[in-house]
Amino acid sequence: MDCISQRLPYGQTGFFSKIVLDYLDDAAPLRSFYHHRPDLNGIKQSIEQQKLFSTNRRVLVDHLQKQYNAVENSGAVNSNIELLLQENTFTITTAHQPNLFTGPLYFIYKILHAIKSADKLKKLLPEYNFVPVYYMGSEDADFEELSYFTIEGKKYQWSTQQNGAFGRMIIDKHILKLIDEVSGQISIHPFGNEIVTALRESYKEKRSIQEATFAFVHFLFARFGLITIIADSKELKQLMIPVFEDELLNHTSSKLVEETTEALGKNYKVQAGGREINLFYFDEDLRERIEADSDGFAVANTTIRFTKEAMLKELNEHPERFSPNVILRGLFQETILPNIAFIGGGGEIAYWLELKAVFDCYHVPYPVLLVRNSFLLTEKKWQEKIAKLGFEISDAFLNEYELLNRLVKQQTGNTVELNGSIIAEEKFYTNLKEQAAAIDQTLANHVDALKTKALYRLKELEKKMLRAEKRKFTDQQRQVQAIKQQLFPGNSLQERKENFLSFYAKFGLQILDELYKNSLTTEQELTILIF
Repeated sequence: MDCISQRLPYGQTGFFSKIVLDYLDDAAPLRSFYHHRPDLNGIKQSIEQQKLFSTNRRVLVDHLQKQYNAVENSGAVNSNIELLLQENTFTITTAHQPNLFTGPLYFIYKILHAIKSADKLKKLLPEYNFVPVYYMGSEDADFEELSYFTIEGKKYQWSTQQNGAFGRMIIDKHILKLIDEVSGQISIHPFGNEIVTALRESYKEKRSIQEATFAFVHFLFARFGLITIIADSKELKQLMIPVFEDELLNHTSSKLVEETTEALGKNYKVQAGGREINLFYFDEDLRERIEADSDGFAVANTTIRFTKEAMLKELNEHPERFSPNVILRGLFQETILPNIAFIGGGGEIAYWLELKAVFDCYHVPYPVLLVRNSFLLTEKKWQEKIAKLGFEISDAFLNEYELLNRLVKQQTGNTVELNGSIIAEEKFYTNLKEQAAAIDQTLANHVDALKTKALYRLKELEKKMLRAEKRKFTDQQRQVQAIKQQLFPGNSLQERKENFLSFYAKFGLQILDELYKNSLTTEQELTILIF
């Protein structure tokens, strides 16, 4: 597989928020909201901080060994699980919900970012071991977000009456039918049948979504030594009982996040804050908010009630029935893993910047935050189409209006810009203002008003000339629209819309190898991959 790669700073893409770009640029207003910079020095500091924290490695390894009994044995994975017992082993973690059939492309990119980072750090810091981890957010209940995927513009949607956590939902005949439909679309490609077979082996009827996702991710990444952790576990949640109890009784995280978001909000648009109690009650097909009331606690949208004593008893006997929301989920993750770096998308990074005070309160190490890798995958034929229009592939990140303006200005034989005329007009009014002011100073303002009106009319004329000239470039406009739709479906980054399956169907495991080879670690740039 012959690929060409180019890199583009995130700030030049037009798709990343101010808070993310400022974080990457080490902007002063954000420095108090995290501990370590996303670079090698920050990693070293994070390691030293993690050494002071007592991760229960035995509980973690026992849980993982039990979890991995369900899939085919992998020497690379087993070796990494064993390494977690050693005090000089640390994890590089990314997290994501178990989207159906992996959902958007960036699901894959995040995992490969963790794998590449672990491998690179082992070379840079050989005295330590680094293990890549995918933390499955299987307790998420946002069905609308997780139950669909898109292949080459075609949307596939799962329909079910099941409720509760998405990861606990059971695979039914509708999902099997979706696999049949996907097969019809991608089996024409060289590796289409291979990836469809892997789907059928993973997404078997009566398995849960989290079990199926675990099996499929293992199929894709076991050879890289990736560890997937499903934290929906009594043994792991027992480690959080003191935090969960404090949350129920004192609402600590809510107070801390409220203070942080108020400070952060002075310069940035903040994510939604937490709730008074940032825990869900979690049982079978139920995941609903826990709310305090006059008698103790209530579970929202149900008739379930607990006195204070009964709730604390429930927590201590059944910690698996308590599920953290986004405010406490990261704290749970960092409590059970010896983690030094967290890889997340722009929205995740913005959330994590609200949480440092929560970590500090419970004396849990706050990791280095790495903005996940982004890719634009395209074929050489599209690069050639772009080149014929006189552009570079990186120019495709400009909006359609600006691209067409540039194209017209480059290719037209007519002059559509009035720069010279505007400059001359400005000079004329500058001289006129001096002349008028010499006679009567109050006339200067009148000249300024005349200048503003005249320049406005000239610029409007320039726009009309450009619009008229554009009408001669209708074929090129259609080409620009086709390119934009192919590379940026729905005016979004490709990775937020398209699924991975068609790329595997075309290129097989080589696409993973190529993405791994071109994955960055702390460089924090978008990679354009042309194949």
